[in-house]
Amino acid sequence: MNKKKSCNIGKGIGGQAVIEGVMMRGKNMYALSVRTPSKEIKTVKTPIRSPKDRCFIWGLPIFRGMAAFVDSLVTGMKVTMKSAELAGLDDIEYDKDSKFEMWLEKKFGDKLTDYIIYFSVFISIILCIGLFMLLPTVLGGWINSFLGNDPSVRGAIESIIKVLIFLGYMILVSQMKDIKRVFMYHGAEHKTINCFESDKELTVENARQSTRFHKRCGTSFLVIVVIISIIVFLFVNTNNFWLRIVSRILLVPIIAGLSYEVIRWAGRHDNWLVNIVSAPGIAMQLITTKEPDDSMLEVAIASLKGVLEEEGENDGERGCN
Repeated sequence: MNKKKSCNIGKGIGGQAVIEGVMMRGKNMYALSVRTPSKEIKTVKTPIRSPKDRCFIWGLPIFRGMAAFVDSLVTGMKVTMKSAELAGLDDIEYDKDSKFEMWLEKKFGDKLTDYIIYFSVFISIILCIGLFMLLPTVLGGWINSFLGNDPSVRGAIESIIKVLIFLGYMILVSQMKDIKRVFMYHGAEHKTINCFESDKELTVENARQSTRFHKRCGTSFLVIVVIISIIVFLFVNTNNFWLRIVSRILLVPIIAGLSYEVIRWAGRHDNWLVNIVSAPGIAMQLITTKEPDDSMLEVAIASLKGVLEEEGENDGERGCN
């Protein structure tokens, strides 16, 4: 790898595929670009505030990962709802005059949308913990009860179940028609970021030639979370069922924080060890990213240019590491 390219590793741009569009996020703002029903590209720019600006603790290792995880969920929900609006999906008629909805609007006013987002994020976290942490624990303990209640065997069974549930979930979701288009925009997001990090001009042709895989992908983060949780829970083991359940819940923030540090490190370096650590996440992106068409690349490029127009190409932590 040449020196110029190595200096561009980890320029600090992240992103997310949304409904008929892409959100690109810089240090101080994010740009959401969506293909509207009229086939035009609409870009909306929004300033953001880092969690560490609110409290210094969220800038410390491990803690910054916890904050980034929740912040990304909240932002992700916001941009997804906004993308649905820009894409014209909120034009579907529904009953706006129900007494319950009128009461909510009267009670919470303009804050209603924010409360809905926070509640949705809370429910999402609970469901994720239940599906990927607690369910494998329950099933692993049940299966192990027929095998002599060996703690080491239970840990291995729980790990296998966790991987199978995660893989099964990803494969099932990827078969949904609407999700397939989101995964194509996901590929467009990665191709555009890789094009930018390779110091190539942001054009559809250059982006098309870039890879659709990226080490700092949210998919890779989820894979790292699964792997680290397996390692941690192999050592944090007990025959007491309720202690196992409580430990799984309490250690979720720590696991998320550790996973963030791994992804952050991988995104800033390029060597054989990084490639090994990143391999499982890259493999999973075979499912969660698809080759985009040129119109999708145009949207992703518009989003990234929206960020660069505000922040430039050398802001913050985007230099050599």
